[in-house]
Amino acid sequence: MRTQAEEKFSDYFEKWVSRLEEYSHQLHSASRETSTTEEELRALVSKLTAHHKEYYTAKWAAAGGDVFAFFSPPWSSPLENAYSWLTGWKPSTAFRVIEALRARGAVVAEDQLTRIEQLRAKIRLEEERVEREMERQQVGLADRRMVELARLAGRRAEAATAAGGQVDGLVDAALKGLASGLEWIMKAADCVRLKTLKGVLDELSPSQCVEFLAALSALQVQLRRWGKKRQSQAEHSSRETC
Repeated sequence: MRTQAEEKFSDYFEKWVSRLEEYSHQLHSASRETSTTEEELRALVSKLTAHHKEYYTAKWAAAGGDVFAFFSPPWSSPLENAYSWLTGWKPSTAFRVIEALRARGAVVAEDQLTRIEQLRAKIRLEEERVEREMERQQVGLADRRMVELARLAGRRAEAATAAGGQVDGLVDAALKGLASGLEWIMKAADCVRLKTLKGVLDELSPSQCVEFLAALSALQVQLRRWGKKRQSQAEHSSRETC
């Protein structure tokens, strides 16, 4: 059962994705329309980047209440969660999108490619840094203090003891520490995502930016659509077998 905070963010996320889909259609139209001016293209790119920044602002505010939900979000389908990297899309995905566009015939100058590859190397290092911190958090769950707390909590569940309240307090404090660490990781990963988006867009022309954002947005929207369809089919199949 979802908490009130999860319900609230679920509603927000559904509306945010719906708006992203609208922008995706606008981007595709602009990329095909030869009469669109450079100023109009820049305005559309600005709208979409602002849309992404708004999402992270809302996400960070909501995570203060329950960061654990963002690592297994109930508002996302199992398919979306399977391809999630630390609560969102993996920054390296952006460079694969560029490769896919080039394979489809998009023209990217050699000097642009050189700078994009340099950015790719920097972003990969930042991804690895955040991944190492996540690994440290996961391994830290089994440190001596947490193992001892688990043992005491287990005894507390088996029989009421005078020290039960103290154990509960220690567990709450430990979980707050875990939440704090995960919130740092989530924000660090989001910063890498935003840095990747800005870095790539800085290297592309307005028309290339539109084409890139159209492809990236379509990928996000379609993954959600496929995931929700598959989840609905699985739930329907489960009901039939009962």
